Amino acid sequence: MFESFIQGFVLVFQWPALGFLVFGVFIGIWLGAVPGLGGILGLVILLPFTFDMEPVSAIALLLGMYAVTTSSDTIASVMLGIPGTAASQATILDGYPLAQQGKAARAFGAAFTVSAFGGVFGALVLAVSLPLVLPIVLAFGSPELFMLGVLGLSMVGSLSGGSVLKGLTVALLGLLMATIGYSDTGVPRYWFGTDYLIDGLPMIPVVLGFFAIPELMELAIKDVSISRIPKDQAEDGEMLEGVKDAFRHWWLTLRCSILGTYIGVLPGLGAAIVDWLAYGHAIQSAKDKSMFGQGDIRGVLAPEAANNASKGGALIPTVAFGIPGSLGTAILMGALFIQGLMPGPEMLTAKLHITFSMVWTIVVANILVAILLMMWSKQVAKVAFIRGHLIVPGVIMFVFMGAWLGGASIGDWVTCLFMGIVGFFMKRGGWPRPPLVLALILGQILENAFQISLRTHQGLGWLGGPIVLIIMALIALTLLFAVRGVIRSKSSPDTPAMGEGSEKNPIISLPLAVALLILFSWAGLEAFEWSPWVRQFPLTIAVPGTVITLIALYQDSKSVLVVRRDAESWLTAIKAATDKAVLDKAGIFFGYLIALILVTLVIGQQIALCLFIATYLWRWGKYGWRVSIGYAVVGWIILYGFYDQVMHILWHPSWLFG
Repeated sequence: MFESFIQGFVLVFQWPALGFLVFGVFIGIWLGAVPGLGGILGLVILLPFTFDMEPVSAIALLLGMYAVTTSSDTIASVMLGIPGTAASQATILDGYPLAQQGKAARAFGAAFTVSAFGGVFGALVLAVSLPLVLPIVLAFGSPELFMLGVLGLSMVGSLSGGSVLKGLTVALLGLLMATIGYSDTGVPRYWFGTDYLIDGLPMIPVVLGFFAIPELMELAIKDVSISRIPKDQAEDGEMLEGVKDAFRHWWLTLRCSILGTYIGVLPGLGAAIVDWLAYGHAIQSAKDKSMFGQGDIRGVLAPEAANNASKGGALIPTVAFGIPGSLGTAILMGALFIQGLMPGPEMLTAKLHITFSMVWTIVVANILVAILLMMWSKQVAKVAFIRGHLIVPGVIMFVFMGAWLGGASIGDWVTCLFMGIVGFFMKRGGWPRPPLVLALILGQILENAFQISLRTHQGLGWLGGPIVLIIMALIALTLLFAVRGVIRSKSSPDTPAMGEGSEKNPIISLPLAVALLILFSWAGLEAFEWSPWVRQFPLTIAVPGTVITLIALYQDSKSVLVVRRDAESWLTAIKAATDKAVLDKAGIFFGYLIALILVTLVIGQQIALCLFIATYLWRWGKYGWRVSIGYAVVGWIILYGFYDQVMHILWHPSWLFG
């Protein structure tokens, strides 16, 4: 075994494998940093180029690219509050507040240090665990996977903001959205007669619109930089301080790396929840929780260590048993087949040196990307001090193009904008957003596990399994600690609420509660028209969703009456609430984006996006024609050079130019 370990090391450092690995790392940095791209798209693009390559070179290119996207995705999460990939959602909660405090470089230093450690740790665990992991994989059947997903949802729902009820309600809303489209029996659900929804709600437009548009709108409305303080006033914001943070909290980093590796092993589920479980563990194990959600460096360290370690963990079932641990590893398994490599016993015996070359590829890629990002991120961090109007139009272009890559449908743009509006009102009304996205990711996995568990055990007997009972106890403890934390924060008025959903504006929140109550009630009634197996999961969501929303509605109603009592009249209270939520300027910003979509239908996407950039800078940013047109030209070069000539995407046909 040791001989194969050394042989794998030599294979990776031979030419041209090392060159392909470095090339893959550079591509992975770009794909991870740009919202909407990510490692999955990179694998799809690069896979055809590996058909005639040697196995080690092909693996080095693909795995080198894929392994580093969970490091470079930190850039968008910290700088813009947008998940660069699904693995960096939890990083937003404390990474973006650090950037707003002028400490983006510190967040980068911490994130890249623990990303390298987590990636290397996960790869080494992969090497050690290959012969030992079978009992772990076999112990988790459908019941255990379902309960683990529920644990992830309860953790993110309870740790987001000051209202556990709202967090759980939003999680149930995400699960309900995941049931849109065909069920596993081929019955369409909640598709409103629209072909666009018949295959389900697309993930990328939802995530990008939900997180990106509200944050970009805030930059546009307030005319501020990402950092809310000048550069010379940012204390402890240097990258070296972040590196020290990683060593200062080494025990947390190690624990989260272990957690990430073994949660990543679980097929189909680990990668989706690992960063949230690590973030929840960081909060629950901390003595002082007051700064989480407001720029606590531990909120960056935990998810970044875990999500990088999960890459090695996800490869374990893929290589050892031919069971992909995630969508990315499913594509990697296809690459192994193309190279004539059969996952299973052969990869642990005759081809063990190839397996160890994969381990070394992950190790080298993570170390290399950490060095490169450390070198560049100091310059990237300076973006936090640039005027917001120079950031907004360029990022809007990448957001809408990222949404377009999902299905090449104008419906993706409409979905992105609609979810941006919903995300804005949720943020202003104090409804946490992360639970919805995680639930949308997990929805289909949980429904399949739920149905299989019921059919296999002929009812709810699977709830008595030992691992299921342990996970149920963890769920109960999670909710108990969350409720206790909320009660303590309310009993201490001087302690600010933390994290997503902490904003208090009951007049904005109340209409959302009413809308959710109507939605859950309608979804439950609609489900009764379907067969028992088709309606079972939607009803399991709609019934508790209705009950919890009723309680949240009652709480919001009481808060609204308190606001009205303190104001002179209803009109005064409503005006104060709308001014606090800046609804007037938000309406203008959304008007720009609606106009972008309408103009696209007439003259096409490339011209419409460039026109949006120039118009925004000239009309809203008050820049001169040189800056406005120059910026638009750069945008067109990216659209034509990268998206058209490199990506070869299919553009939407316009009325004028076809």
